[in-house]
Amino acid sequence: MHDPALTTGLPGLDQVLRGLLPGDNVVWQVDAVEEYQAMVEPYCRAAVANGKRLIYFRFARHEPLVSADEGAEVHELSSEQGFERFIASIHAVIQEAGAGVFYVFDCLSKLTADWYSDQMLANFFMLTCPYLYDLETVAYFALYRNYHTTHALEPIQETTQLFLDVYRHKGEMYIRPVKVQHRYSPTMNMLHVRRGDEFLTVTSSAVISEILTSAQWSGLAYDSSVGFWETTFQRARDLLRSGEYRPDLPGRGRDVYDTLVKMIISRDADMQPLIARYLSLQDILDVRKRIVGTGLIGGKALGMLLARAILRKHGSHLAGRLEEHDSFYIGSDVFYDFLVRSGVWWVRQKQRDPQHFLEGAEQARQRMLTGEFQPHILRRLEEMIDYFGQSPFIVRSSSLLEDSYGNSFADKYESIFCANQGPREQRVQDLLAAIRRIYASSMSEEALRYRFDRGVLDRDEQMALLIMRVSGAMYDRRFYPQVAGVGFSFNPYVWDRTIDPKAGVVRLVFGLGTRAVNRSDDDYTRIIALNAPEKRPEANFDEVAQFAQRRVDYLDLEANQLVSSHFLDLVQDKPDLPLHLFASTGRMYAPEDPDALVLTFDRLLRETDLVQTLREMLQILQAAYEYPVDLEFTANFGADGRYKINLLQCRPLQVQGAALVELPRVSVDPQDLIISAHGAVVGRSLMTSIDRFVYVSPGLYGRLSTQARHEVARLLGRINYTRPEGIRTVMMIGPGRWGSTSPHLGLPVRFRDINHVSVLCEIVAMHENLVPDVSLGTHFLNEIVERDILYLALFPQQGDNFFREDFFMGSPNRLLEIVPDAEGFEGVIRVIDAGALPEDVPVRLTADAIQQRVLCYFEHAPEHYAEQAGS
Repeated sequence: MHDPALTTGLPGLDQVLRGLLPGDNVVWQVDAVEEYQAMVEPYCRAAVANGKRLIYFRFARHEPLVSADEGAEVHELSSEQGFERFIASIHAVIQEAGAGVFYVFDCLSKLTADWYSDQMLANFFMLTCPYLYDLETVAYFALYRNYHTTHALEPIQETTQLFLDVYRHKGEMYIRPVKVQHRYSPTMNMLHVRRGDEFLTVTSSAVISEILTSAQWSGLAYDSSVGFWETTFQRARDLLRSGEYRPDLPGRGRDVYDTLVKMIISRDADMQPLIARYLSLQDILDVRKRIVGTGLIGGKALGMLLARAILRKHGSHLAGRLEEHDSFYIGSDVFYDFLVRSGVWWVRQKQRDPQHFLEGAEQARQRMLTGEFQPHILRRLEEMIDYFGQSPFIVRSSSLLEDSYGNSFADKYESIFCANQGPREQRVQDLLAAIRRIYASSMSEEALRYRFDRGVLDRDEQMALLIMRVSGAMYDRRFYPQVAGVGFSFNPYVWDRTIDPKAGVVRLVFGLGTRAVNRSDDDYTRIIALNAPEKRPEANFDEVAQFAQRRVDYLDLEANQLVSSHFLDLVQDKPDLPLHLFASTGRMYAPEDPDALVLTFDRLLRETDLVQTLREMLQILQAAYEYPVDLEFTANFGADGRYKINLLQCRPLQVQGAALVELPRVSVDPQDLIISAHGAVVGRSLMTSIDRFVYVSPGLYGRLSTQARHEVARLLGRINYTRPEGIRTVMMIGPGRWGSTSPHLGLPVRFRDINHVSVLCEIVAMHENLVPDVSLGTHFLNEIVERDILYLALFPQQGDNFFREDFFMGSPNRLLEIVPDAEGFEGVIRVIDAGALPEDVPVRLTADAIQQRVLCYFEHAPEHYAEQAGS
């Protein structure tokens, strides 16, 4: 039997619709909010009269639809806070209210203006409507007619239970039910005229056709309603064509510019001054031509565009050095739509809660690897594949928070090369697989923990994508750039007094830049101080050739994948390359084989102005950002000897202060010395007390199985997250390379396993030919620099380096107190708290970045030494 409390408040309309049912979502399509108001008022009166709880979500600028005085609970919200926060706020109210509640929403079309997207409106409805349906509520919504694209209307019509058109014609109101789920009558979907509380069926064809043709019906053509997104862009195009565009005047284009920036470029307040200064309206319209879907282009894409625009404006003589870019973008709205359609949105919502942010993430990640895209998105992606032909490209993450001030997200999201070979259908599928993998990487534990550590779990973190042509050329079946690298406008690694940290530093490789940004366990790169390019840090170590790059990453077009080969194997066929710029021969480089090529880049540095150009670019970009920057680039030389630089990425570099800090000289009694290291020191000079040592014994670690070595890394992560009161400065010391992917070369920790330490020390003791690779520019070292962690290398067997192993092996070990189930690893891992030492004196660390020297020692009071001298 039908519940009489489930009513529209209009008996005649109830009769037309065969009444309301529990779970009904009712969408009214209107020309003006007054038409919606006429439907809302009787509905609200009836709900209150029948004792129903009535909740009104107020977020639009139109007049209120119902007030608290009329019996409604009014929840005022701001949709400008972003999609995730807005929908989370609404769903929190719905969850608390429970079943059987009556709802009124302001006109939803306002959300399109605030989110700059029809697609997000559809996603909001697709997430909210089923939630209300399951709770057997009744809810009223409204949309403006001819305001939205089919990408918004079709999902809404498919999801809702009732969809009704409202018309006004010659002073009368007409209703036409377009969709009424689970109910039927012979006249239900016909036009009905309202007369008081009655709704009479209109049967006259003349009247029906007159009313419907007067309503500006949008027609059957695909996407015939251009919607808010395209309408705004068309206004901008018309304004530019008219010659009346004045960016300095609000009424003559400034408002259009500001709207477009927030629609497609960025809503980050910190980035707005840079955008306004360097990106023109035409620049934004050019982005529109190359974007798939709607939404923002994300931080990485913005950084690339800004860097190019800054150099065009302030370095016009450098602009000719730049390789043109023809990148594409996948808008951030496509990501949210993908989440909704993959059924993982609710997991996403849990991730806003610091107590539960990892729950369900792995299952969600797996579902995303098989998710589907909307047909209109697939069509645009296919067009992009046709544009690239069979040229290789790379799909890069470009999330909203990525590469912004304070959040680099380095190596947290994936970037995937597509060799782009094979039949068209295969190339399309390879692209879709790459997009899915990058989307899924947003659910990785590494990315979620980074957001947790940065306190941004509750921020909108949509994933846009940047799709770039791979820079380089084809050499037989191999594709790669001649030179790639990472540049810092500020050098945190000052290994010689003549090096000016403000001049910057570059990490250079031959081939794809993956070897510059990913730490290679078995290889090296060329580190170049830009004010002293020929001064090598290896002078502190051993022969230059021993620490030169040996392996090269490239795209194998026959195998259709990214591969790595030895440099000598790659160039044995003498490809059309200016090898003399990159490789050297002679006894000083390879005494045993003077004819062997060694990648030194010496003549590149001496005979070209590449270093000067990079230094100038970095300084111009730093001046524009008013902040140190981190740049990824490639360079290729033509037959005429001229080169082109391709700017791949530019972002603020999170460095803490200056490296050149003068420290007082410290004299340490030999019996108080714990560590003396003279080698690679990356970070600021500092003097500090050490509260805790975490030491991994090289000898015992070297005897462990591979599985046990991974267990050591896991235990280090657990120690890292245990920070009792009074433990502020932690020094972690271990064999080989921290962050190695090969346990036989070092400790396979992830950055989150060490992110709370203050000092990280690598002991060069696992392999006689292994030295610490000062991996500036790699994601791992970037995070160390970003977190202001001091990095140092210790060579126990060289020169005046000293390491008191008996102190670490003989001091009280707190491992089992901190990690009780770490039995069996007490010898390998030693946790030593300075406050628990029998010496009962402070432990001090002095790190001099200029002298590249570190001392760790017991600091006795002056009277202690006086007593010793007297005795």
